[in-house]
Amino acid sequence: MPLRRALQVFLALVVVLTGAVGTGTGKALAEEGPAQSDRQLLFYNHAYGVLDRETADAIEHSAYLREFANFQVRTTTGAGGQTWTGRYLMGRETYLELFGVGDLPGQDGTLGAAGMGVSTERAGDLGAVIARLREQGIAEPIEFRQTRDFGDGVPVPWFDAVFTTDQYDAFGAWGMEYRPEYFADPRSNTEPAAHPGDVGRERYLPDGYRDHLMRDVASVRIAMTEGDLADTVPLLRAGGFSVRDVAGGGVVARGGGTTIRFDAVARDQVGLRQVAFSLNEAVPYRHEERIGRSTLTVGPGARAVWRFGT
Repeated sequence: MPLRRALQVFLALVVVLTGAVGTGTGKALAEEGPAQSDRQLLFYNHAYGVLDRETADAIEHSAYLREFANFQVRTTTGAGGQTWTGRYLMGRETYLELFGVGDLPGQDGTLGAAGMGVSTERAGDLGAVIARLREQGIAEPIEFRQTRDFGDGVPVPWFDAVFTTDQYDAFGAWGMEYRPEYFADPRSNTEPAAHPGDVGRERYLPDGYRDHLMRDVASVRIAMTEGDLADTVPLLRAGGFSVRDVAGGGVVARGGGTTIRFDAVARDQVGLRQVAFSLNEAVPYRHEERIGRSTLTVGPGARAVWRFGT
């Protein structure tokens, strides 16, 4: 979702009301070695990417994707009345959100723009993430509350979020924790808590994945500028991911069942490159589905890989 746009609107209001906004940025890349803590606090929730119009339209009208995944095209209203229409592939705990050029306002709607949310599973863990960010030198992490309007004009608290900075080239990541008010609203169609303090991804997402082949996002690969990468690494480390540098520039973050690969590239080369999915069952065949300027390869086995810009 275009959470950064809502954040910018919020920060602009804060500037008007207070005359100042404190921001912090993380400019240190990853180091070899374990994550900051043994206990992981943040887990891959979803990523989004802005694709060329041909591919976005092909995705929206693909009959195959409606068979492959719990696929939705949905318009959402968030904080400040911001709206967006995305194409969603929903899994058991994770999902993918896709836009076309111009679907989002400003720089968020340009080709190659992308973002990622990493979320907590236990209530209160976002506070621990914020404390870890401060320990890493992010003096003033930016906190923000997203809301959702179900159509009656009354915003419902949806999740709390934290950013390392409000400045970005084409990619932004945020930590997030779902709000109890959202789970309590029957229109959210969420599940009962599995244990005290359950704010997890499986509780949040519907179980429609069971009727399709796609189960979850197993890995994601996104190209971004060095500046955006440097601002993202502290959040990953604060969340407990194991983060290491890779040859050629970039990092790989592991933890919680989803592998995240970020490549450092020039601004004109940024964008969502590849997403791999785990499947509900192994398939004996190999199927290639051409969708605009992308190729989804399913099987053989219990894995599928979607490559963009190919």
